[in-house]
Amino acid sequence: MDPLSTLWETFFDWDSMREALPEMLTVGLPNTLILAISAALLGSVLGMGLAVAGISRTRWLRWPARVYTDVFRGLPAAATILLIGVGLAPLGMEVWGPNPYPLGILALSLIAAAYIGEIFRSGIQSVEAAQLEGARALGLSWGEAMRLVIVPQGIRRVLPAWVNQLIALIKDSSLVYFLGLLASQRELFRIGQDYAANTGNQSALLLAGLFYLALTVPLTHVVNWIDRRLRHGRQAAAPADADADDDLDLALPGPAGGNQR
Repeated sequence: MDPLSTLWETFFDWDSMREALPEMLTVGLPNTLILAISAALLGSVLGMGLAVAGISRTRWLRWPARVYTDVFRGLPAAATILLIGVGLAPLGMEVWGPNPYPLGILALSLIAAAYIGEIFRSGIQSVEAAQLEGARALGLSWGEAMRLVIVPQGIRRVLPAWVNQLIALIKDSSLVYFLGLLASQRELFRIGQDYAANTGNQSALLLAGLFYLALTVPLTHVVNWIDRRLRHGRQAAAPADADADDDLDLALPGPAGGNQR
C-alpha cells in the first residue's frame, strides 16, 4: 500500500470515529473541562500569590517563590503528576477514596501556578512606577494601590499570555491518565487511546485531537478580540444631532451678511 492510503486508513476511518464520538461527548469532554477549568482557577490564584511574593522586597517571600517557579517549570509535567498523584495517593484514599481527580487537579494547578506566576509578575512589573507613586500620593496604602491600580492593569497586559497557558493546560490534562482512571473518569485522550487499542485503528485519537482543536482555537480568537478591545477601546459613535448642528452652522450668517460656507 502507498503511504497516503496507509495514512488515510489509519487515521481517517469514519466508522471508528463515529463509534467513539458519543463517549467522547458525554464522558471525555466534561472530564477534560473539569480538569482544565479547575486547575486554571486554582493555578491562577496560586500564581498571583507567587507573582506578588516574587516582586516583594522581603527576601523570605521572594526567594521561596523563585525556587518554586524554577522547580515546577523545570520538571516535566508527567513527572510532577506522578509525584503528586502517586506520592500522595495514600492520603487521597483516606480523604476522598479512589478518585485520582483531586490529586490530578492539584498537580496541574502546581504546574500552571509556576508559569502563570511569571506571567502575572511580568505584567505587574510592566506598569509604570509613577502609577504606584500617584496612587500612594492619593492616600492609598501599598496594598490598596496594588489591588486597585497596578494588578488590574498588569493582568490586562498579559491576558493573551495567560490564555496561552490555559490552552497548554487543556492539553496537559491528558497526562492525568497516568494516575489510572475508571471508565467514567476518562478524559478525551484516554478514550481515544482505549478505542485505538481495541480496534487497532488510530482514528479515535485523531478525533480526540479535533476536540482539543475545537476547544483551543476559538479560545485563542476570543482572547485576541478581547485584547484588541482593551488596547484600542470602543470607538465612540458620533452624536445623532451632529449633522443637524453642522447644517445649523452652515446656515448662520457670516460677518459680511452672507451664509458661512
